[in-house]
Amino acid sequence: MRGYYFITEAALSRAGNLSDVAAAVAAGVRVVQYRQKQGLTFDLVAEARQLRQLCRHIRFLVNDRVDLVLEVGADGVHLGQEDLPCPEARKMLGPEKIIGVTVHNVAEALAAQAAGADYLGVSPIFATSTKGDAGAPAGVALLAEIRRRVNLPLVAIGGITLANAPAVIEAGADAMCAIVAVVTKPDARPEIEKFQGLFRQDNHNNFEKFL
Repeated sequence: MRGYYFITEAALSRAGNLSDVAAAVAAGVRVVQYRQKQGLTFDLVAEARQLRQLCRHIRFLVNDRVDLVLEVGADGVHLGQEDLPCPEARKMLGPEKIIGVTVHNVAEALAAQAAGADYLGVSPIFATSTKGDAGAPAGVALLAEIRRRVNLPLVAIGGITLANAPAVIEAGADAMCAIVAVVTKPDARPEIEKFQGLFRQDNHNNFEKFL
């Protein structure tokens, strides 16, 4: 599978996480990541359970929080460089859960692969306003270099639009997320479908490794 990788962003969403995720599922997205940095754990668990139900036929991942993965029966976790190390997360989650790791350079990508990550989120490709600590944009050159050096599925994140998405795919992305281009619209589904259509023109298939 190649295509759009959906990440929730409640602060920017016009319709709310539940509506956005329902739209993503309807658009054929195969992976949803629940990212919510603020709020009480009780409220996060309640929302994550609702989203898990919407995603019962696709992969549902949780950003950062291994405890939420275990509590709601998510399919895995996505970790940043400052989060729980991948080997520790693996000990807690077991061999069947998916673990993704955000990387910002080749060294981090190689380290994450060696540590047992199932896929990598390469970020930020372009300048982004959705994550204050994302760092300086790397452009497609870094993505292409990581593609040459690792054999894991790569998800491109950060500042991606319909205009620059073809270059991201050409550089080796197996999937991509474009948060602002989707959740700030009245209806996320047609916007996601536009990105999905960009992937139908070739059959590169690394993402199937963890789907």
